[in-house]
Amino acid sequence: MFKGRHFDRSVILLCVRWYLAYNLSLRNLEEMMAERGILVDHATIHRWVIRYSPELLERFNRRKRAVTGKLHVDETYIRVRGQWRYLYRAIDSNGDTVEFWFSERRNLAAAKRFLRKALKRHGRPKRIVIDGSQTNREAILSCDTTDRLQDRSRRQLKPILIRQSAYLNNRIEQDHRAIKRRVRPMLGFKTMNSARVILGGIEMVHMMRKGQAKYACRSQLSLAEQFERLAA
Repeated sequence: MFKGRHFDRSVILLCVRWYLAYNLSLRNLEEMMAERGILVDHATIHRWVIRYSPELLERFNRRKRAVTGKLHVDETYIRVRGQWRYLYRAIDSNGDTVEFWFSERRNLAAAKRFLRKALKRHGRPKRIVIDGSQTNREAILSCDTTDRLQDRSRRQLKPILIRQSAYLNNRIEQDHRAIKRRVRPMLGFKTMNSARVILGGIEMVHMMRKGQAKYACRSQLSLAEQFERLAA
């Protein structure tokens, strides 16, 4: 994973973890490394984050524990080059992160793409709670119908129960805050591609803190220990 790199893997992992987990800028990290006698440019740290975040997230997803069949779905706003873009997110009844998708648009096509991704990776939920969004309701109905038509198990699949309630969806509104809290000091992303990568890394750290990895269910592993396991 780190073959051919000029810097030691421990330095790379440290910078990637600190950037994704804490309210630090790339220049903050450059200064902090310099105080430790490690001269690394902030642009290099940014390349590390872009290079390693997707691979670490992929490894994490392979070790992620199962979620429940009751989901809360919502989207929140993230700024990219001065324009608002949309982060679709889902959590289960335990508050664990189920899936996320970053989209340029907030429409039926984006909602359906997000839901298809969630269904493919985690299976059919029994219930989905949403706010008053008619678009999200139509997306669930469409994906549910398609999923049942494509099912070859010869079982009579029950339709996904949809509950629309702003009050019941406060759970995911609160969960958005952990992501927004880290994104806010970044003052907006420059491109959609870098935003997707970095948001994926931030979501991964958020799941680590929830103990969603199978190896972290019974043991209280620190973020550093979890990063080391993924990079091993």
